[in-house]
Amino acid sequence: MNYPVWEVPVLGGGMLIGIVAIAHVFIAHFAVGGGLFLPLTEWKAYRENDPRILEYVKRHTRFFVLLVLVAGAVTGVGIWWTIGLVHPSATRTLLLVFVFVWATEWVMFVVEIAAALIYYYGWEPMAPRTHMMVGWIYFAAAWLSLFLINGILTFMLTPGQWLETRSLWHAFFNPTMLPSLFLRTLIAIALAGIFALFTATPLQPGDFREKMVRWAAQWLLPPGLLMPLGLVWYLAKVPESARQLALGGVAPVLQVFVFMSLTLSLLIFAFAYWGAFKLPRLFSQPFALLIMVLAFLTTGMTEWVREAIRKPYVIYGYMFSNAVRPEEVPVLRKQGVLTSARWTTVPRATHDNWRQAGREIFRLQCASCHTRDGYNGIRPLIFGWDERMINQALQRLHRLRGFMPPFVGTEQERKALARWLADIAKEDGWMPNQRHRE
Repeated sequence: MNYPVWEVPVLGGGMLIGIVAIAHVFIAHFAVGGGLFLPLTEWKAYRENDPRILEYVKRHTRFFVLLVLVAGAVTGVGIWWTIGLVHPSATRTLLLVFVFVWATEWVMFVVEIAAALIYYYGWEPMAPRTHMMVGWIYFAAAWLSLFLINGILTFMLTPGQWLETRSLWHAFFNPTMLPSLFLRTLIAIALAGIFALFTATPLQPGDFREKMVRWAAQWLLPPGLLMPLGLVWYLAKVPESARQLALGGVAPVLQVFVFMSLTLSLLIFAFAYWGAFKLPRLFSQPFALLIMVLAFLTTGMTEWVREAIRKPYVIYGYMFSNAVRPEEVPVLRKQGVLTSARWTTVPRATHDNWRQAGREIFRLQCASCHTRDGYNGIRPLIFGWDERMINQALQRLHRLRGFMPPFVGTEQERKALARWLADIAKEDGWMPNQRHRE
């Protein structure tokens, strides 16, 4: 209630964050796994005394640096831009709670950039041992960056004892921190293999091409075996309500996404084993591109599920998705949302301004998740509802839809919102047979 509401037409703010974040998460995990792939493959070249491997690693490094330092950095800035505009209250909380963690992560990011550039430009002037050491420095900084960001992300779903202690230690080492770190490290290693398949398959056909394709495929095999254990560990630590959302049939769309994510993961590892590892001669770049696309879709669906199971919270148990904190609900019901909000064009709801007031209440309480007609649009959801039905639903919204926060505001504000929703529901033929209740 302390910040302006930034509405994104059609897509909605949440979807915009998702688009930018999924692209960044995909590249960022490759930045970690690829950072391990480079020095290990360089070491393999020296150990086997094979200059062809060394030449391959040089080309792969160029691909790695361009993707990670350009696309990864741009999407990383994009996340800060979108979350700061769409959900400033939650962003502020994460900054205040984890200020020293963020500062440390930014130091790690600077080390990453410096080490990656030195590694890329250091092939000729640097001794092999020194050059590999730079690669290991990059990987250490990249993994520590993952370690730090993972603690912040998992806090949003499982703040744990922080809700009582407000301790940074409890916030960072929250219940899902370690299982999530385990899973994300495996994902990073698998993505290193997936991107390596993409750069190895264009090599000239022959024994060397088969060797490098099989080497890349091996990076997917351990994650394929260990990820189910990590998933069970992670699900055992999430709140019961979150587990019910993901697996319990409460939200059918979520179950579809969970099923598709697991199915696509199985397909990826099946292609990697039976295709790239067992039949490297027949494995082509289109197949590698297919695996990459499947991995991107899996990342998107998995991240979408991870975000969705927090509902109705943006920070579980601390702040609802519309930036209202649970302890503020009684106060706002008494004083009113419009009266309490600092950035609003309507000071209060009256009989004469119900249209403007209803629209403003929707922006303050609903626009963080819903658009009017676009993604998660409100009009299709209330198709066939009249004002009385909407008003009754608003009174027990959090009970009818457990993944939605309760309506907060005065009775007059609730009626204004119900009236406005009923009015837009019948626009453009949505409710042609309904008469508006004056």
